[in-house]
Amino acid sequence: MGVRGPSPFNRIEMPEMKKNLLALAVLCAMTSGAAYAQQQDGQWMVRARAVHLDSSNGGAAGAAGVSINDKWIPEVDVSYFFTPNFAAELILTYPQKHDVRLNGGKIGTLKHLPPTLLGQYHFTGMGAFKPYVGAGVNYTRFSSVDIAGGALTVKKNSWGPALQVGFDYALDKNWSLNFDVKKVYIDTTVSGGIGKFKVDPVLVGLGVGYRF
Repeated sequence: MGVRGPSPFNRIEMPEMKKNLLALAVLCAMTSGAAYAQQQDGQWMVRARAVHLDSSNGGAAGAAGVSINDKWIPEVDVSYFFTPNFAAELILTYPQKHDVRLNGGKIGTLKHLPPTLLGQYHFTGMGAFKPYVGAGVNYTRFSSVDIAGGALTVKKNSWGPALQVGFDYALDKNWSLNFDVKKVYIDTTVSGGIGKFKVDPVLVGLGVGYRF
């Protein structure tokens, strides 16, 4: 029997097999690299902030002289990172009490609870500086309304969009400093024909974060 030469199938299949194996190796490296980076940073992050709420005091009621006071409030948020770039953030506080004023004079008080849910994009590749942008929805519940001795009331519920920009500055693997600015669209309607009151606050916050 003569010696058989190389199979033509080998000449055809081996390069193709090498290409497939190389593509598979690249895909595995990319997947494991992203998973490793995410594992290194942690998928969860908790922040605590001191936030200054600055109301726009707009709408027909604002034009008529109705306003609420600006104030510092505490804020806690919990973020979950689906990837190193994309995250969801839930922002919480406890019901905040405000003075209600008419032409500068106090006429009552109310409380509002404004949880906010945001989708975020986090920019990477900037070392310790980690900027982000976000957009989502706010729900506000007004309660404990006592205006003009009970003569006036407000609509209890408000839904509106929320926008966000900020950054974390990493101190180590877990801890970071945070600066955050949000524009949240909140409105209600004051009874007695006074009309819509637009709170629409700008919230500027400073805080710390822990990622795990």
